[in-house]
Amino acid sequence: MPHPPDPQPFSPRSRPRHPGAQLVAALFALVLLLSGALLSPLPAQASLLHLEGPIPADLGGQDQGLAPCPSPAHCAQASWPVPNPQEALSQLLPVVLALDGVELVETDGPYLHATVTSRLFGFVDDLELYADGPEGRLKARSQSRLGDSDLGVNARRLDRLHQALQQGASPQP
Repeated sequence: MPHPPDPQPFSPRSRPRHPGAQLVAALFALVLLLSGALLSPLPAQASLLHLEGPIPADLGGQDQGLAPCPSPAHCAQASWPVPNPQEALSQLLPVVLALDGVELVETDGPYLHATVTSRLFGFVDDLELYADGPEGRLKARSQSRLGDSDLGVNARRLDRLHQALQQGASPQP
């Protein structure tokens, strides 16, 4: 037996309206957009925002070293004993250049300065390396320009460089 036709055919006007449905749809679209930005292999220069901040005034080799960290919450510092600091700095150069979002700013003798820009929000960190020949140490400092906390990003960056130095400075993903 055939079914009788619906008395009121479906139309967009007959759908019940949910006041929060458009908000939920917009939030869902935003989540999809952000998750795509997190997972896509875009360079850091293609970040959603570019939160650069001012260039720190205390950059550069100072009295045979690097400036102390102003706060451990957004800065990490290390000093590694090495037989030849200048050679260690040269060995780490390809590792530094392989970091995501890196831009080499300055290399001058025993000193290297690079910026590292995060992919999603475009936060800029300053990475410094200093080959201290008389002390036989390679000194490193990584500092976020903005924010109260770096969530450990700078310390992990220095750990990665230290591991590369211990393994003969071969670049790793």
